[in-house]
Amino acid sequence: MKKKKYKNIVVLLSGGLDSSTLAYLAAKKSPPYLQNRVYSLTFDYGQRHKKELESAKKIAKNTRAVEHKVVKFDLTLWGGSSLTDNKIKIPLNRKISKNNQRKLTPKSIPNTYVPARNTIFLTFALAYAEAIKADEIYIGVNSIDYSGYVDCRPAFINKFQELIRVATVTGVQGKSIKIKTPLMNMTKAEIVKLGEKLGVPWGSTWSCYLGKKLACGICDSCQLRLKGFALAGVKDPLKYKTIN
Repeated sequence: MKKKKYKNIVVLLSGGLDSSTLAYLAAKKSPPYLQNRVYSLTFDYGQRHKKELESAKKIAKNTRAVEHKVVKFDLTLWGGSSLTDNKIKIPLNRKISKNNQRKLTPKSIPNTYVPARNTIFLTFALAYAEAIKADEIYIGVNSIDYSGYVDCRPAFINKFQELIRVATVTGVQGKSIKIKTPLMNMTKAEIVKLGEKLGVPWGSTWSCYLGKKLACGICDSCQLRLKGFALAGVKDPLKYKTIN
């Protein structure tokens, strides 16, 4: 009988729709004699929607993550985003096109963009991955149904992959840690359908930027989520202030 082998995967888990689907996908067993060992990584960076941290803990537990690390640092020290500065209002009721997509232009980037956030996240993930000898880093960036963030595009991921090759011992040795973006070219509806197949408990996830008791239903994140569920023909179990 063959000995079962393991692949160590670091998953960036916010507790939202995309990252939760990603965590379930990473935790899914691979072909015979190979099994994924998931190490979940969540960030408490001073975001106003801290409610997502509780969702991340639930998802990490449900996917039986080997470890779930919550890294705390404070991006409110300099703000620059409505998610880290309470003096900046989160945009509500922004118009989303019929197919959910936004074209990336300087004016289209909302103030919910947190300066260099994914660069910071991936840097932490890279250090963690190298320390635990992980093979891959999963991040739920998406270039189709998204709010217009520059660090969610393939160009950014490709450049960071280049950095890994020259900035880590494993990379120099020719065993570079791979960044995986399974959701990059999927619509939000397709992600919802994938999550349904994987058994993601949508009621345990959180997407709203406001982080109140009920989801607002009108921030970018809520709108994209609701459109995704509607187009997928799946009922979103979350309660929304503007709907329920």
